[in-house]
Amino acid sequence: MKVNQVEMIMSAVKPEQYPDDGFPEFALAGRSNVGKSSFINKMIGRKSLARTSSKPGKTQTLNFYKIEEKLFFVDVPGYGYAKVSKSEREAWGGMIERYLTGREQLRAVVQIVDLRHPPSKDDCLMYDFLGHYDIPVIIIATKADKIPKGKWEKHKKIIKDELFMRAGDPLIVFSSEKGIGMDEAWREIEKRM
Repeated sequence: MKVNQVEMIMSAVKPEQYPDDGFPEFALAGRSNVGKSSFINKMIGRKSLARTSSKPGKTQTLNFYKIEEKLFFVDVPGYGYAKVSKSEREAWGGMIERYLTGREQLRAVVQIVDLRHPPSKDDCLMYDFLGHYDIPVIIIATKADKIPKGKWEKHKKIIKDELFMRAGDPLIVFSSEKGIGMDEAWREIEKRM
């Protein structure tokens, strides 16, 4: 998809704040600092609409990005590293769970993992959670430019094995630096619209 028009519509924390345009939504989930913002910016062809941060746990709301008057990317708070209080983490957890399990417009979760490392315990928990609720998942393995192409298959196998990936869920090797996997990611998203 060629993206010309994109805007950050809103940040929301509860259902009554979600947009009511009815467009299909794709939630972006991943560990803090895994490259979600870089993924969003690359996919929409912008340098810094989604803010990247060296401080994990920066996203604390559901951020809705409207793309081409056709769909939304919904950036959810990162899991894992964030140095936030337990009560804050629990509040985010509730907010994310409410959105993921109750949002009719949600077509799939784009779960972002790091190709260089085996999925973390949090990655596995998120994938299991999505499977439990029968939510379609597109796995994006970022930072592909940091590994020689000849080793991609080995790393993909580790991700598939660790997550116990279901047959229908795609795994796309991606690089925000080089644009690798962008067309494939858009194809998987458009298929689900």
